[in-house]
Amino acid sequence: MNQIITIGREFGSGGREFGRRLAEELGYEYYDKEIIDEISARTDLSVEYIHQIIENKPHNLLPITVGKSFTYVDHHTLNQLQKVYGEQMQVIRDMAEKSNCVIVGRCASYILKDQKPFRIFVHADMDSRVRRCMEHMDGSEGFTAKQMKRHIKQVDKARAKYFHFYTERKWGDRSNYDLCVNTTDVVIKDIVPVIAKLFKN
Repeated sequence: MNQIITIGREFGSGGREFGRRLAEELGYEYYDKEIIDEISARTDLSVEYIHQIIENKPHNLLPITVGKSFTYVDHHTLNQLQKVYGEQMQVIRDMAEKSNCVIVGRCASYILKDQKPFRIFVHADMDSRVRRCMEHMDGSEGFTAKQMKRHIKQVDKARAKYFHFYTERKWGDRSNYDLCVNTTDVVIKDIVPVIAKLFKN
């Protein structure tokens, strides 16, 4: 069976860089945005639309429980949402079957639970995350530190709701992971070789 490593991460913690460097260190395949590209290729949906559902705020469209009633979602929208998640599940499973790999986000730890992946969660304190985001300014040019902090919280909230909706588990709960990595004020490229030894041995 292939070695599968899944990476959950707080926004701004450097989880994406951590996953990419870990894959490079181990010589594993790395899957992140490639998952969205593949879903788009298999459907008639645009990359932008899929990204909105998976990365941003899918919970605003999903049929979530409010008290003892349900919010209304039209049939077409619900079908599209389920279509994207169904394709995501299949894409992730197909990728995991090909070779050893590192998969970032997208409920991969839950989708692949039968394959028993090694589940890592990357986190950091807020100040460190704000600094990291401000340094990289990934599409967030012009943000003040206060605005960046608010943005980080919004992204984390969306990821938590998405994860909980599909898994019924709490995003970031240490009981859902095999290893939690705190990247507060550390250089990610320096810690990856140390963690990679867990898999080389």
